[in-house]
Amino acid sequence: MSPETKLKVAKLSDLTIGQLAAKYEKLFGEKCRSRNRRYVHRRIAWKLQADDEGGLSEQAILRATVVAGESLIRLTPPKSRKSKKDESKVPEKWDSRLPSPGNLIERQYKGQTLHVLVLTEGFEYDGERYKSLTAVARAITGTHCNGFHFFKLGQAK
Repeated sequence: MSPETKLKVAKLSDLTIGQLAAKYEKLFGEKCRSRNRRYVHRRIAWKLQADDEGGLSEQAILRATVVAGESLIRLTPPKSRKSKKDESKVPEKWDSRLPSPGNLIERQYKGQTLHVLVLTEGFEYDGERYKSLTAVARAITGTHCNGFHFFKLGQAK
């Protein structure tokens, strides 16, 4: 790259996004659709370097045009798919006394160790699903009692 081009590229850092957009429009002959300063800066620097070094050959431009004509052009990236890892994340309005979904709550009761699986929407105990910890405690004891108290969650130790 020539010293003149290096100087032009270095001066781009001093320009505002408005000035960069104007320079982009002058160099590329089309309106700048982005207001991302870093992106526009890089595109202009690339164009300056390509012009300085001769750019692509006519054969390469022709081949690129053919390939581009055969493909579908996306202007926006595809939406990301939720991974299984994302599904186990704690929901926004999650009670801080509960462990995150996928964890087990253990409790010793009448000589047995009870295991309750925390789900994003409810709990699972002994193969059954329950909407609340209180419902799980009622199923275990046969009487009404607060689920957080029964499982000793949220209490000072």
